[in-house]
Amino acid sequence: MSKLLRAAVIGAGSMGRNHARVYAELEDVELVAIADPDQTALNQLGQRYHVRTYTDYRRMLEREQLDMISIVVPTEYHFTVTRDVILARVPLLVEKPIAATVEEGAALVRLAEEQDVLLTVGHIERFNPAIRALKTQIEQGALGQVYQICARRIGPFPARIKDVGVVIDLATHDLDIMHYLTESSVNRVHAEVGRRLHTAHEDLLSALLRFDNDTIGILDINWLTPTKVRELSVVGERGMFVANYLTQDLTFYENDSATQGSQWPELATMGVSEGRMIRYKVNKREPLREELDAFARAVVTDGKPPVNGDDALLALAVAQKLVESGEHGSPLLLDADHGFVWPPVLCEAEMITN
Repeated sequence: MSKLLRAAVIGAGSMGRNHARVYAELEDVELVAIADPDQTALNQLGQRYHVRTYTDYRRMLEREQLDMISIVVPTEYHFTVTRDVILARVPLLVEKPIAATVEEGAALVRLAEEQDVLLTVGHIERFNPAIRALKTQIEQGALGQVYQICARRIGPFPARIKDVGVVIDLATHDLDIMHYLTESSVNRVHAEVGRRLHTAHEDLLSALLRFDNDTIGILDINWLTPTKVRELSVVGERGMFVANYLTQDLTFYENDSATQGSQWPELATMGVSEGRMIRYKVNKREPLREELDAFARAVVTDGKPPVNGDDALLALAVAQKLVESGEHGSPLLLDADHGFVWPPVLCEAEMITN
């Protein structure tokens, strides 16, 4: 990129600090401002990166000439802050989930389209090199038909997350990746949820999903495990891939019977047997840096958002159905629009001006 982009971050929490750090490191981006109500946090970041700070992000939008903004605030504030940035006509990345509800998210997507503003959503696992390598292998037919995709995202309880439960906060990561890898939508869910430590929301999810292409999805998500695990496995007719989000390792466990069957068709019905274990070479990079670099390139080229609003809405819609299924203790069928509400239930004019 030849243009130096002026970037800002709204939100100075742990993730917001990482956005600020990466922007400060990118060669073609200049971090110029950070906004957050916490003056102490602002003072620390302002001194570290020598940028202007604002306790009111709206004042920042009025005073700064910005090319791109990251919105890294609690989920309950996503709608209000994102709406204001769109109306200021600044390209933006809002951390996932796009909003607290599908209705709010749909209103934001429509508003961004009306204002012709680039809106992308921070589904960061799309930019994990192990997941990108896995996507390539699936597209090249390394697994043949995909049977099952299983996500395990467990770890300790984060005291900072108070406005949403584990489904909206964590499961949206894996729902997006499942859609991304399978290129198929969920049509049925069955979830069990529990609340053990969180005072207001669920902190445990076990769920089954069925996709339109007949793939089965499994989600094992919680905030109750003393050690952090981030792992995805994909089982198909030719074996199983296991991707480790944390180490960015990708391993293939070969189905030897399927390999033999490809050479001798008459043996193709033999079933499943253990074959080679192959560890793929993955060029490891920080996913957030890859994500923000892709965002910057889209701003410069007026290109497509790295993760569009409809994809983010899809993940959020299924997450909401999982919560609903868990509360009722029964499977739920998803209709064709997966709970999208067009137009949104809330009046758009009211939502935009409030």
